[in-house]
Amino acid sequence: MREQDKHMSEMPLSAAADMPPEAQARYSAFMQRKVTQLQQELLQIDAYQARIEKLDASMTARLHELTVGVFWPHRAADLDLMLELGTGYVALDEIDRPLSSAMSCRVGDDYAMLGMMVTTPRLQAQGTGRRLLRRVMADCLGRDLRLSATRSGYRLYQDAGFVPVGLIYQHQGVVRPIHAPAPMSGLEIRPFDPHTDLAALRALDTHAYGAARDVMMDAFLARSETVVAWRDGAMAGFGSMRNFGKGKVIGPLVAEQDEMAMHLAAHFLMQNAGQFIRLDTLVQSERFGAFLAAAGMGVFDTVTEMRLGRLRRAITGPLTYGLAMQSLG
Repeated sequence: MREQDKHMSEMPLSAAADMPPEAQARYSAFMQRKVTQLQQELLQIDAYQARIEKLDASMTARLHELTVGVFWPHRAADLDLMLELGTGYVALDEIDRPLSSAMSCRVGDDYAMLGMMVTTPRLQAQGTGRRLLRRVMADCLGRDLRLSATRSGYRLYQDAGFVPVGLIYQHQGVVRPIHAPAPMSGLEIRPFDPHTDLAALRALDTHAYGAARDVMMDAFLARSETVVAWRDGAMAGFGSMRNFGKGKVIGPLVAEQDEMAMHLAAHFLMQNAGQFIRLDTLVQSERFGAFLAAAGMGVFDTVTEMRLGRLRRAITGPLTYGLAMQSLG
């Protein structure tokens, strides 16, 4: 095996002790698929040839065309945020129609979130998504990886070596008027102050997310209304809400337990009765789920969070009750 091919098939350095042997074997087989330099840039699809190009800020309209085709709700502004924070590729046919996309958002030196992996439905069995996934994974060699897998994409990610972490529940709907949750002793919910609260908020998010994503958090905060939860003189949680998709999304939302998460979410829900709001959660809590359902936000769909490498997301202490976006975690 050439040295380049050897590196292409190695697991991320942090992964060897934390991944099942069968997942390591699937990863190696997936990444050892050899292609020529010309094949790296071209794809044979049906009777025509497509090309692979790097995504840049000028390609919002092409990404939007892809997401509309698979009924994702992303607005152009949501895709602008992805292009601001991540890098990736798009496959285009001979008349520049987008066929497939894949992106990575790299955090620090050892972690990346993969997302925006979209393929036109009629081409989902022809290998375009597989080729682009391999490209973004090659760009992220040596990093722990995480992604949100739809049902149609799950088998592909499993073949690439990813293993499931848990379900993400997509709650959404037109918000009904609700009463405030029962008071929680010593808890204060107040607006986020960037001058005094930023360091503590970043520390909470780093713990819950599993990596220090300061640039990403700055982008979220600049677009969001954010509140923080204080208890015993320290920040214990926070929640943000911004425009997204069909209405608004609550996330990131980090809290120590269900009651705190409910108070943070209620701050936004009580002010937005009659508005369409979404919240994606991977916390397995019947109580929190019932609270959202009572507010008109039932479970619309589920996807599976998957990882390649260490389990970075916190399982104790403050937890992520609301994702910022499935493609960004």
